Amino acid sequence: MAATAGVSCSSSSSLSTLRKSFTSNSPIFPSFYSLLPQIPKPLSLKTVNPNFKPFLPRRFSSAAVSATADSAEVRQSLKTRLKNGETLYGIFLLGFSPTLAEIAGLAGYDFAVVDMEHGHGGISDALPCLHALAATQTPAILRIPESSATWAKKALDLGPQGIMFPMIDGPKSARKAVSYCRFPPNGIRGSAHTVVRASSYGIDEGYLSNYEDDLLIMCQVECVDGVKKIDEIAAVEGVDCIQMGPLDLSASLGYLWDPGNKKVKEMMNTAEKGALKKKPLDGGAYLSGFAMPHDSPENLKSRGYHMVSGAVDIVLFRNAAVEDVKKFKMSLAKGFEDDDNQKDHKDGEEKYWSE
Repeated sequence: MAATAGVSCSSSSSLSTLRKSFTSNSPIFPSFYSLLPQIPKPLSLKTVNPNFKPFLPRRFSSAAVSATADSAEVRQSLKTRLKNGETLYGIFLLGFSPTLAEIAGLAGYDFAVVDMEHGHGGISDALPCLHALAATQTPAILRIPESSATWAKKALDLGPQGIMFPMIDGPKSARKAVSYCRFPPNGIRGSAHTVVRASSYGIDEGYLSNYEDDLLIMCQVECVDGVKKIDEIAAVEGVDCIQMGPLDLSASLGYLWDPGNKKVKEMMNTAEKGALKKKPLDGGAYLSGFAMPHDSPENLKSRGYHMVSGAVDIVLFRNAAVEDVKKFKMSLAKGFEDDDNQKDHKDGEEKYWSE
């Protein structure tokens, strides 16, 4: 048989000899171990995000949590953190990219809203994003396209930590939304708890007893009729959070292109006061909103918002892409100017010396 780098493969000891050759410091087979110092160590999640803590739903409070407690601190649910008075910062994901979802989780957002209302994707597209967020232990909220029992059922079976219902215009629609999240006799949610992801595909035997504990039910108020009844919506049992919709609200007032209009701001102020009329621990709801160019996350927090979103994956990429192209084209233009200047300078020198 042919020899490789002087190593015969015909003897019984050939494998051992070959291994030695691969780990030798010869020019042909440099030691793999000698290359290790050149390989950078992977960043730990603590390095990327110092506040990183793994999250486990409260229903895994016995064996799973005990097994995890030795190696990592268990992250609290969104509802628990809200009850503790925290202000949470999140991102909306409309691109349905698991990679961007994972990056968002690693970046340190407190939650991510996978948006099936305005994003192009549905249930099948949302699932990989939930997988990616789970890998970074970031709570996922699913915004469904419409407030219906069918959409709520399919969304909840994926096991998000929160669900967001759009276009809630009164206490009646809010009560319906809550009923879509609960099994009979407390609601009308269809059950397949023995097989769906929400119950760990039936492995979580305590799911039926605890599924309501950490589920954050969010109702969007984004029209004039909803604002008029927002205090009643916030007081509906089971509604945990009121999500304001500034763009749709401005549209309902006739200012689609001007969400910063004075009349829109006044309506938003009325809505916020109504939503915060009752404290959450007294039967009210938390207030959630989206920052706008004229209304920063800091402003929202100062007005009583406990959940603030300030970014959209598509917008972040769009802005970065536009700026990248702009920088390149500007550098080209500057390069042409420099070339012209150098040419003029050279021509001047040639003329000078020719004289």
